[in-house]
Amino acid sequence: MSDKTPVDFWFDPLCPWAWMTSRWVLEVEKVRDIEVRWHVMSLAVLNEDKLDELPEEYRDLLETKAWGPVRIVIAAQQEHGAEVLGDLYTALGTRIHNQDEGPGKETVAAALKDVGLPESLMEHWDGTRYEPELRASHKEGIDKVGQEVGTPVIAVPGADGEQIAFFGPVVTPAPKGEEAARLWDGALAVASVPGFYEIKRTRTKGPDFSNL
Repeated sequence: MSDKTPVDFWFDPLCPWAWMTSRWVLEVEKVRDIEVRWHVMSLAVLNEDKLDELPEEYRDLLETKAWGPVRIVIAAQQEHGAEVLGDLYTALGTRIHNQDEGPGKETVAAALKDVGLPESLMEHWDGTRYEPELRASHKEGIDKVGQEVGTPVIAVPGADGEQIAFFGPVVTPAPKGEEAARLWDGALAVASVPGFYEIKRTRTKGPDFSNL
């Protein structure tokens, strides 16, 4: 058993902001005594009851591109174990975001090959065999923070044994080294205060993948 602090991280590979945060958390692993455990959530599931309220472009993205990748990820977890999720997410995110290949079938198939997972997993692209498991994983994460947030969700053990969970942080570019550690310490400090809910300011920059 690891004596490192477990950090549960829920992601949808489609989200560039979750990708940035995930690279930050991996940086934190180098400078704080933590161990990340990966879980899948779904922007398509999160927004399925409010599609009419969304901008047309985002609605089209969710309806046409969001389901396939998370179906492949949950299938990989179910058939090959949760331990494959970290490497698979890295392969997907690198191709989708850093290399700007987008979340299409060819990209996902290439990511599976990158990490040595079988191409047969692509059979789940349009399938619903593991939809109950996908929805359960999504629900586990989102129930910790509520429906008014997105991906990523991070949960860590609190001082009383109960998990502290929060959305984000939304940051660009992903901090490195001691800057990553300071952000981690600060996020835990505010999230651990009972009754604390939100700090926010207007985004003035898009996702910056230049240091990934």
